[in-house]
Amino acid sequence: MTGTFTTRTINIATGATETMHDLTNACSAFLREVAHGRNGLLNVFTPHATSGLAIIETGAGSDDDLLAALREILPADDRWRARHGRPGHGSDHVLPALVPPHATLPVVNGELELGASQSVVLVNSNRESPERQVRLSFLG
Repeated sequence: MTGTFTTRTINIATGATETMHDLTNACSAFLREVAHGRNGLLNVFTPHATSGLAIIETGAGSDDDLLAALREILPADDRWRARHGRPGHGSDHVLPALVPPHATLPVVNGELELGASQSVVLVNSNRESPERQVRLSFLG
């Protein structure tokens, strides 16, 4: 039995501030359209050098805590060797080493199999790029 592979790119307006954008509904809508009740894997990927993907609780403060922790770990100052862009932009380029640009998630009976309170989020610290792309790919 051979599996099917379906992929789509979605555009996300992230604005001019550091942000986390919840992708869970977009992932679920994509799977409703393409998975047809099958089991498989959903890969979520952002092709940017300054953003990443996280599985985290949102709305209860954890999302704000993650952004605060990233500001503490990766301060936007002049210590970074990457010097293009605004001062401190080099820290944005280190973000994907801590918050990877990909996530692979189980799909069971056509639905995203997340734990209680888990969400799929795009983490973007780059205030110079107000638009991001995310590729959703289902293999099942």
